[in-house]
Amino acid sequence: MIGHLRGIVSEKFGSNGLIVDVGGVGYEMLVPTPDFEAALLNEERKYYTYHAIRENAEELYGFSSLAAKRIFELLISVQGVGPKAATQILSLAEAEEVRNAIANGDTAFISKAAGVGKKSAERVVLNLSDKVGTPSRYGATEVKYGKAVTSEPDEALDALIALGFPLKEAAAALEKVDASLPVEERIKLALKK
Repeated sequence: MIGHLRGIVSEKFGSNGLIVDVGGVGYEMLVPTPDFEAALLNEERKYYTYHAIRENAEELYGFSSLAAKRIFELLISVQGVGPKAATQILSLAEAEEVRNAIANGDTAFISKAAGVGKKSAERVVLNLSDKVGTPSRYGATEVKYGKAVTSEPDEALDALIALGFPLKEAAAALEKVDASLPVEERIKLALKK
């Protein structure tokens, strides 16, 4: 299994396809729109990956943060939500915004993803709202599809997930920690909680 790739973005194609050159080998992957827009040609990037194997195809999905990959894995665990639909849901906004929408039960937000209907959005909320942690803020989530990425992934959240914390517990541990503190301090404080 390929856990992550670090290489040069050599090509961008379609609305969410990248080829990442790793030591002379080009890995083709599909990424959510925020990651696609943030990727610059000839720039070195790291992507956490998910290798989807089906009867007639193999596809590699890439994510700039470990939290986004974990949300993707939760999404595809829902009946009727495949990797492409999960990528479309993560294409609506940053991973934290998507997590927040699921935690808030915002089915209207989730159903705006291409190929995701009202019933699928309801299943996502029903199955995952207790697995993604508490909302970071309440209210409707804004769709940012098609806009340039301005915020960075939460490195403290990624670090806690890498240490083995499930997404829900990692988000809950960081909830009461000041987000303006340095990453290392946020991790230390979250581990004490």
